[in-house]
Amino acid sequence: MKYGSLIIEKKEYVFLKRILNISGYAEDFETQKSLQKLSDELKNAQIIDEWDMPGDVIRFNSKVTVASDNGWEKSLQVVAPNDKDLKENKISILTPMGSALFGYSEADVIEWKFPSGMKHLTVKEVKQDELENKIEVAI
Repeated sequence: MKYGSLIIEKKEYVFLKRILNISGYAEDFETQKSLQKLSDELKNAQIIDEWDMPGDVIRFNSKVTVASDNGWEKSLQVVAPNDKDLKENKISILTPMGSALFGYSEADVIEWKFPSGMKHLTVKEVKQDELENKIEVAI
């Protein structure tokens, strides 16, 4: 892991904790396990200010290219649950793939258990849209 632990912006951390708390009752067991693993990783995450966020860290609305150890490569965008749109490759943070990627950075290799089994993913590229990265959180 490039930075030693997940890196998450403060407002996104607050938002993520809220949606994880209310989504703790996911119907799918594999999704529950992915969300629990993400919750566990958040305990050791670096929570930092917006202006200190590295540009290559996956966060809300990041556009990511990821490759699997079994040969496929996908480009997608990790979004809040209400913004998901599979036709536009926008995946919710509450999916196994979304929770696997969040907080990791470019060149990281991620080991994650998906419904289809254990996978090793390599983050090939991370692009930020500065206008889209803003998560408004009422504190």
